[in-house]
This record gives sequence, C-alpha cells and structure tokens, in this order.
Amino acid sequence: MNNSSIWIFRCENKLFTTIGNTGGKPFPHSHASSFENPKDALFVGEWQGLRCYTAELDKLPENIPGELMPARSLFNLVSTEIIYLAGRAIQLLDWQKNHRYCGKCSAPTIIKTGEFAMVCPDCDLTVYPRISPVAMVLVNRGDELLLARGPHFKPGVFSALAGFVEAGETLEQCAIREVREEVGIEISNLRYFKSQSWPFPNSLMVAFFADFAGGVIKPDGVEIEAAAWFSRGALPSLPDPVSISRQLIETACRI
Repeated sequence: MNNSSIWIFRCENKLFTTIGNTGGKPFPHSHASSFENPKDALFVGEWQGLRCYTAELDKLPENIPGELMPARSLFNLVSTEIIYLAGRAIQLLDWQKNHRYCGKCSAPTIIKTGEFAMVCPDCDLTVYPRISPVAMVLVNRGDELLLARGPHFKPGVFSALAGFVEAGETLEQCAIREVREEVGIEISNLRYFKSQSWPFPNSLMVAFFADFAGGVIKPDGVEIEAAAWFSRGALPSLPDPVSISRQLIETACRI
C-alpha cells in the first residue's frame, strides 16, 4: 500500500474524517498506513499531487483518531476540490455496491480493466456509474424571483425549482415541464447558468435562469408545499452556499 496516497473511507454510510493540515477543519481522508489493506478499492483522482482512492469499510479500526460524518454536513466545511473528490468517491462506491450482480442474468460482476465499468463475465452486460441529470430553474419576474420549498427542506428554506430529466427529454423540455407541473407557471427565455455534480445520490444539476411567461402560482402539494414571488431585497432563508441553487439565486441578485 502506498503511504503517499490519500484515501477516502466510508463506513455506515458516513465518511471517515481526520483533523489534518486544513486549518482544523474535518477532512475526508486518511493515510493508508493507518488501515489494513482495504478491499475493492477504487481510484478517485488526485489531490495536491497525491493519488486518491476510496473504499468501503465494514468497521473502523480501533484507536484511529477521527470520526464518521454525514457527507452533507462535511460539504459545508471543506474546499471545492475536496467536495469534488468526496462526491466522486461516494458515487463510485454506490455504483460498485449496487451493481455487484448482473441485472440481466444475475451473475456476479467484475470491474472492467482500464475503465470505470462493471462487466458481467457471462453475458458481457456493462454498467457504468449512474448519472441522473436534473434541470434547475430560477424564474424571474421583474425584481422578483420565484422560490419554492419541498416537504423535506429545512424549516423556512426556499430554493429554485428542479426536477429529474425523463427518458427522451431534453434539459430545456424538462425545465419547462417541471415548472409547469410543480407550480403551474409558464416560462420563456431559458438561459444556462452552470452545472454541479451532486452525489445525493448521483445527480448532475444543470441550472438555468428563465423569465416568467404567464400563469398563477399553484403548488402541486406533493413535491412543492409552498411557493411565492420574493423581492431580491427580501429573500427567505436559502440553501447552503455549497449548493448550485444558492449560487444561482445569489448570481440573479447581482445581475
């Protein structure tokens, strides 16, 4: 095992964190020398010139300083580069765990040499890490922004609208459909903002600005429990700064 490598370990669906040279902030890695050889390790990327790997642990070794933290709470404490590595590690571990058997013939799968793919040695079915695209839309009406909240949101928090892209659908079609279905509003003039990988569980968030084109707000009562127009100068509580939804809203307020 290479002691100059960095490892991101997950146990009990949480990330193992240590206090390193990061200003006292939790950091999702450990030098490999602290652990026995982890099985089914996956290469994640590089951090400060060091190769980064990830592995799932059944239990933590004894007498190792550190703690297990939910990934969501960790993402508010570390740098963007670490968020990317940890998020990629989470998605790769989920992919490996969820595709141990072939979905076509049920045979045990193996990792394909040379690429991120689980392949069935019996029928050759190949499965790559799953990525689920999501269209996010921030609707503008003059000085106002349309924000909404779902039942699972933190109390008082509002965000932009978003939904998963369906089979055969473009991102633009998804954006228009989701806004219409969730709050009964029509939109126009879609403008791309940027995207963000979001490992809860395997989303690729693609964010847009849009203009109000008609309709009256009517929350669907299922995915959306409340929605309203908010002045840019009087916004409600917003999602965490690490999220693309927060960045989308803050950018709209600066335009």
